Amino acid sequence: MTTTIDPHQGQPIYTTGKPLQEARGALILVHGRGATAQSILTLAAELPYPDLAYLAPQAAENTWYPYSFLMPLARNEPYLTSALRQVAAVLAQVAAAGIPAERVILGGFSQGACLATEFVARNAQRYGGLLTFSGGLIGPPETPRDYAGSLAGTPVFLGCSDIDAHIPKERVLESAEVLRGLAAQVTAKLYSNMGHTINEDELQHARQIINDLLAAT
Repeated sequence: MTTTIDPHQGQPIYTTGKPLQEARGALILVHGRGATAQSILTLAAELPYPDLAYLAPQAAENTWYPYSFLMPLARNEPYLTSALRQVAAVLAQVAAAGIPAERVILGGFSQGACLATEFVARNAQRYGGLLTFSGGLIGPPETPRDYAGSLAGTPVFLGCSDIDAHIPKERVLESAEVLRGLAAQVTAKLYSNMGHTINEDELQHARQIINDLLAAT
């Protein structure tokens, strides 16, 4: 991987759905390790809302950070900080179009879910929602979770297999508790013997969060 200070700088942001200036809300989707922004945007077909803008940042070399999300944070630098900065850049682009954070849902799958979850915890405010598909907060066990601020009732869904080879179920449950401590409204579900994927029940939870957002705007 590239070792520049900001390896993800200048990577493209892909979009679909309603143009930002006309959208009632936005869904920022973060792809997994080895995947692409275009691939995570296929979720728009599973979450089809004509009033939403869908945005997906692209990671340099298709990977947000090189090692497991359970490794010491310093091992994944400078990639992790750069990746968090890219998510912030997408959020800023959405805000510049007049869509505030409370009308923005962030989500991702696998490595992208970890990144989205960590971003929301580190930048706590009222968001439209957080969709964590097979992911959790970043860092090894016993990482301090002294995040500042409040998520102020942000609806959060975390879904994962109970035997996921990449995401320990304990980290999913820990992440749920940390987000509850930041005043999020959290639903966490572990699915028996599921693969590393997104199932229909998870999509239904996602649709409910989007429905509630659009009903309130």
